Amino acid sequence: MTSPLSGVRVVEVGAFMAAPFATMQLADLGATVIKVENPSGGDQVRAIGPFTAGHSSPFARLNRNKRSIALDLKSERGVAAFRRLVQGADVLVENLRPGAMRALGLGFDDLNRLNPGLVYVSASGWGQDGPLANLPGLDIMAQARGGLMSVTGMPDGDPVKVGVPIADLVCGLYGALGAVSALHARELTGQGQHVDVSLLESAVSFAIWEAGKYFATGEVGGPLGSAHQSTAPYQAIRTSDGWCTVGAVTPKTWRGLCAALGLSDLLGDERYADAHDRHSLRHELIPAIERVTGTRTTAEVVAALEAEGVPCAPISDYAQVFNDEHLNQRRFFWDAEHPEMGAVRQLGSAMSFSATPTRRGPAGPLLGADTVAVLRECGHTEQEIDRLLAEGAAAQSPTPLE
Repeated sequence: MTSPLSGVRVVEVGAFMAAPFATMQLADLGATVIKVENPSGGDQVRAIGPFTAGHSSPFARLNRNKRSIALDLKSERGVAAFRRLVQGADVLVENLRPGAMRALGLGFDDLNRLNPGLVYVSASGWGQDGPLANLPGLDIMAQARGGLMSVTGMPDGDPVKVGVPIADLVCGLYGALGAVSALHARELTGQGQHVDVSLLESAVSFAIWEAGKYFATGEVGGPLGSAHQSTAPYQAIRTSDGWCTVGAVTPKTWRGLCAALGLSDLLGDERYADAHDRHSLRHELIPAIERVTGTRTTAEVVAALEAEGVPCAPISDYAQVFNDEHLNQRRFFWDAEHPEMGAVRQLGSAMSFSATPTRRGPAGPLLGADTVAVLRECGHTEQEIDRLLAEGAAAQSPTPLE
């Protein structure tokens, strides 16, 4: 069976997170992704550990299912080879500083003239225009300026970012969504287009509850720890040996929580009649619940709540997540082969298709592993390839990844 994007050819000029994460999604969906890297070191993530057999463990996961071609885009011949590569591409994804590709003669307008059907996705910190466009922008800056750090952490605590690079990752997801949407539009118009996604706007796009409150009342939200913005109980609850989370916000689940924990007095208290009132009195409600849960283990509390149909879950660390029986039964984790690292355990795609499964191919490629093969596919002669390699405009790995 083919994958959803089989036959789509993608060129990536990316580093670190946003563009590589976007193209990882496209590669998982079956697209042929050709990662263009500088011959001198390649993507900076290659230098980030931990390392296995001398190779970056994060890189091998973030760049699975991709091919690598090493081209020097600061050389005339390297740029010419890149333009030839893009002539046969459907999508280009890049996350260089705005204007950097244009300075190389590889901006959207340049490549659109060469390939009018090309979908050109640019990911950046702040977007391709506006007063911030030329500033460097990393995930933590987008989380800060985008408001996420103002609502993350405990009240009166120090600023805290989300534990994963959420702005980077979601910018990558928007980039992938933008690419497939533009490909669909191309089916109707025959024309490619420029898709502009930013870490900042990705971060701000999460503010559904905060926007609802501010635009309705002018109220500005703040950090609430694990608690919900407007309903309760919906947060982490302390147990005798740790924590669990609970979401008893409907009449049925509120009754279920009270039944599971023997809190009939709370159920009969009119002050807690609805979720909004319970939120207002959260400073009293949560300690009352924890007086019971604090005498029971997390497993006991979760079992009692599950028996009553109350949404709940233990708080797992990643050792527990990566060995989770539910995820294992759903075959979420899988092993990708690497010529020197061996089997590289992978996180699965979050998308499951009944007829066109996502691809589970090799781990992230060696730098320049596919340089010669890709140049041949683009129509370069053996003499042209030899010259590119000899001049340093291109480079190849000594042990290509099949």
